[in-house]
Amino acid sequence: MQYIWAFLVGGLICVFGQILIDKTKLTPARILTGYVVAGVILSAIGVYKPLTEFAGAGATVPLCGFGHLMAQGVKTAVEQEGTLGILKGGLTAGAAGISAAIVFGLIAGLLSKSKEK
Repeated sequence: MQYIWAFLVGGLICVFGQILIDKTKLTPARILTGYVVAGVILSAIGVYKPLTEFAGAGATVPLCGFGHLMAQGVKTAVEQEGTLGILKGGLTAGAAGISAAIVFGLIAGLLSKSKEK
């Protein structure tokens, strides 16, 4: 049942993004940024954590999950280190995902052939 909930919640998040792309004049970059900011806001008001516990990867994998991860990292770092945690908490929490994206992007870039348009 956990897989079904993850699929449904993740799918609904993606459907909402697709509706924004189809029905508004927002650029994909603005929608993606909005998802990250929404994840931070929902995490700050305490709504996103119960969603991640309920839906698992369906809520943590999309971009709003990245915003939630950053917010939780800042919260933890502020509790441990004080004000300095505001600056480094989010990056510390998201370091593995950011590093993986950079490394896999580099590998894909090296293995693929560029084409002129």
